[in-house]
Amino acid sequence: MNKLTFTVMATSVICGMAACSNENAATKRQFIETKYIDSSVKPGDNFYQFVNGKWLDTVKIPGDKSGVGGFYKLADDTRKNLQTLLENAEKNDATKGSLEQKVGDFYASGIDTTTIDKLGYEPVKPILAKVDAITDVPSMMKFVADEQKNNDGSIISFGVGPDQKHSAINIASFYQTGIGLPDRDYYFKTDSATVAIQNAYKNYLTALFTLTGSDLTTATKNSNLVYGIEREIAGSHKTRVQLRDVKGNYNKVAVASLAAKEPNIGWSSLLNNLGAKVDSIDMEQPAYYEKLNSLLKSVSINDWKIYLKANVLGSYAGILSKPFRDAAFDYSKVLTGQTVQKPRTELMASATDRHLGELLGQLYVKKYFPPEAKQRMDELVSNLTKAFSNRIQHLDWMSDSTKVIAEAKLKAIIRKIGYPTKWRDYSKVNIDKTKFFDNIVSANQNDYDFQMSQLGKPVDKTLWAMTPPTINAYYDPTTNTINFPAGILQYPFFDKDADDAVNYGAIGMVIGHEMTHGFDDQGSQYDKDGNIHDWWTAQDKVKFDEKVKQIQKLYDGFTVWDSLHVNGQLTTGENMADFGGVSIAYDAFKMTKQGQDTTKIDGFTPDQRFFLSLAQIWRMKLKDALVREHINLDPHSPDKWRVLGPLMNFDPFYKAFNVQPGDKMYRDEKDRIRIW
Repeated sequence: MNKLTFTVMATSVICGMAACSNENAATKRQFIETKYIDSSVKPGDNFYQFVNGKWLDTVKIPGDKSGVGGFYKLADDTRKNLQTLLENAEKNDATKGSLEQKVGDFYASGIDTTTIDKLGYEPVKPILAKVDAITDVPSMMKFVADEQKNNDGSIISFGVGPDQKHSAINIASFYQTGIGLPDRDYYFKTDSATVAIQNAYKNYLTALFTLTGSDLTTATKNSNLVYGIEREIAGSHKTRVQLRDVKGNYNKVAVASLAAKEPNIGWSSLLNNLGAKVDSIDMEQPAYYEKLNSLLKSVSINDWKIYLKANVLGSYAGILSKPFRDAAFDYSKVLTGQTVQKPRTELMASATDRHLGELLGQLYVKKYFPPEAKQRMDELVSNLTKAFSNRIQHLDWMSDSTKVIAEAKLKAIIRKIGYPTKWRDYSKVNIDKTKFFDNIVSANQNDYDFQMSQLGKPVDKTLWAMTPPTINAYYDPTTNTINFPAGILQYPFFDKDADDAVNYGAIGMVIGHEMTHGFDDQGSQYDKDGNIHDWWTAQDKVKFDEKVKQIQKLYDGFTVWDSLHVNGQLTTGENMADFGGVSIAYDAFKMTKQGQDTTKIDGFTPDQRFFLSLAQIWRMKLKDALVREHINLDPHSPDKWRVLGPLMNFDPFYKAFNVQPGDKMYRDEKDRIRIW
């Protein structure tokens, strides 16, 4: 099962944009950015617009971005910090093999586009030659396994992680894959926006073939062939909503059984080539591999070779010469609305974080994450844990017996703040300042080797799925951990000098959100040890499922624009986490001195500042293309509804801003949804 994160898409980690305030500081900072408040809007009509209206009405999205907002500002600031670290590392004559040498030379190799562009597609020619050498399905599957080790997945998606019913041990898992468009539905929708994406993708495939020597007629024919195979594959995929079925995605099966059932895949040989010496695997989406087994027989080996060439070129296009990078961008801009490519320095700061994350992360936390920030964050987590425990004890819909188990799970949650307690080993990664492509491959191979080193071993709950500079957070149900990288622990989410109302309304909401993921419609199916296990009484489960349906119905009714609606089923878990995040953070805030006070700052009461801070972290404006993509793919609701949905159901918000019948956000008290 995928991690349940604060947000899932790297390009859309959703934060708000606010400024700073400290009544006791020598220089006053205003943490609630009141200049963007639109006083023409009643708080009870549209609180998101009330808080952010003047900003939303005036802000422009730059060409090299698909959106603007607090996250983008924070991401830009963090990348600039990373660039400073990387440029300093590059300039210093660091010892070969040292942390500074590896990150500095990796960054430098990617900045050197002159060398990269001279090479054209020479770096992938040996891989394409291996495709040419394929003669039959077994040799094809050997190629597929070898490329998987380089992080070039094609028709196999393989990973190592906790066995979801025996979570103390790591198991090999396989997932549906094999398509180039963002999701299976993109192959079957016929609306104009989706058709434009389909055509852009076909044009991209055609460009890849022409750039490697095919004439336009042949390239177009090959593009259509690849698209046709992918469309057949897509029909076997589960939908995004179906992928949220926890139990449906756990299918532990004996390799011997698979080998007999799906002989064309050659499971025993495949696993051996992957280096996975196991007798059972978790087949998360069996229908895909059943379809693949069939296609390996019905599709000719020559057609598969064309498909694999397209996959290789698509996987590596972003690290090849400019014509390939331009072709990749021409396709991506149809998805995101971004019209200008990002500066190379920005791309390489992100790439270094992605490929050498816990090396660069060591430099980052040393300079930008002070110990007092970690200590303050730990206090906030403790206070929210107390608040959540108290809410569980006072639930009117849950039985005492289930409360005991829920309480035990809450207390068992492991908190990870800032950065790992032990760092990953990158000693086998070879970095050469003149060989960008080889550096990427070496880092990918190291990641694969690390993953394989965990197979069949006890689960190490100290490991992180995100790098320290990441502006994000996540809950992992199989380890029952909440994880807050250093990157998100800065303004506007967190500031050690901010008043409690600001911090609890922002990072407090994030903490509560991640905690609640352990008890949302998916997380609630795991016990305190991370195993899929029914720990609810039958009666309590019925009551809980009814609340799930209420959440889905509420969000299904939210219109983004025109005929585009929030998908209540796709966003269920994140919406429930938002509900929990607000209520738990507010209760924890009320335990503080400021939370029990009424002293105004900048004209707002402590309670009002809590809600203002919450609305600010979701301040965001995105290109229409990206909004549409998020609705199709993202399990999070759009920013506006992440504010309005929970608050229109939260009694303290009504009191803080005097929301009355007739206000657009008003819901009768009996109709307000209350879960955790």
